[in-house]
Amino acid sequence: MSENKTGKYFKYAIGEIVLVVIGILIALQINTWNENRLGRLAEKSVMNNIHNEFVQNKEALKDVLDINQESYASGLEIMNLIGEKREVLERINLDSIIFQTLDFDLFSPSENALSDLIQSGRLQLLRNEELKHLLHNWSRYLYTANDNFEGFDSKIEVDLVPYLTNTYPLKDVDYYGPLKWSTKSKLKIEKYLIFEDIRYENLMDDVLYRLLTYMNNLKTLDKTIDDILIETAKNSDD
Repeated sequence: MSENKTGKYFKYAIGEIVLVVIGILIALQINTWNENRLGRLAEKSVMNNIHNEFVQNKEALKDVLDINQESYASGLEIMNLIGEKREVLERINLDSIIFQTLDFDLFSPSENALSDLIQSGRLQLLRNEELKHLLHNWSRYLYTANDNFEGFDSKIEVDLVPYLTNTYPLKDVDYYGPLKWSTKSKLKIEKYLIFEDIRYENLMDDVLYRLLTYMNNLKTLDKTIDDILIETAKNSDD
C-alpha cells in the first residue's frame, strides 16, 4: 500500500511540475506577445513621424527647386546675351535678369524625427531593411548637397558679387529685390561692358555649373523622399 501511495504521489508531483512549466511557458509567451505588440506600436509611431516629416520635406524641396530653376534659367539667358550687340541688350531688362541669377535658395529639411530615431537608438525598431537603407542614403545625399551648395554660394559671394560691385550698379539690381528701391542708381555707369568681358562669361559659366550640380543633388533627394514615403506608407498599415 505504501508503494502504491508513493507512485500516486510521484505522478501527482510530476503533474504539478508539468502544470507549473506550462504556466511559465504561457506567461512567457504572453509577455513576448505583449512586448512584440508594444514594439509594433512604437514602430508604427516612428513610421508615421518619419512619413509626416518627409511629406513636409517634399513640399519644401519643391519650392527650393522652383526658385533655383528660375535662377538657372536666368543664368542661361545671361550667357546667351554675352557678346550680343548693344541694340539687342538695350531692349532687355538686364537688371531684373541679373537679380534672378542671384536669387537662389538652400534646401534645409526638417530632420527632427530622423535625428530622434538615431539618437535614441530606436532605429532597431524598424524591420524594413529597405527603409533603413534609404534613410542612410538620405543623410549621405544631403551631406553631399550641402557641401556642393557651400561651394556654389562661396563662388557667388567671393567672386561674382565683388565683380559686379566693381562693374555694375547693384542698386539697379536690388530695385527688383527685397530692398525695393524707388529709383535706380543716379551714377553714370556703362552697364553693357560686362557683356563684352570674358571674366563675366567665365564667372557665370562656373556659377551655372555649380548650381546645376546642386540642383541635380536636390533631384536625387527628391527621388529618395518619394521612395521613403512609399516605404513608410506601406509599413504603417502592417
